[in-house]
Amino acid sequence: MTIEQTVEVPASRRLTIDVPREIPVGRTIIAFTPAADTNDECPLCAKSHTPNAETAAVIREGRAMMRGEIPSKLYNSLEEMLVDLDSDD
Repeated sequence: MTIEQTVEVPASRRLTIDVPREIPVGRTIIAFTPAADTNDECPLCAKSHTPNAETAAVIREGRAMMRGEIPSKLYNSLEEMLVDLDSDD
């Protein structure tokens, strides 16, 4: 269950929160994510981006792997992956 609420953080950085009764008693995680200023537009989000053909092909291949249509390789360590990448096959 996730409860989300946008609040204004004062200069003192002190907040008092009332937890809704729907949240069970016990350990929980509280996450703080700065909200985007509605007056400032993200320069990356404002632009339309179309990946090139090579990038689009890699995205399709990755999605096919996630669906199980193409077998994927699994590694037990970074070293094992790097050895495989350095091999000539």
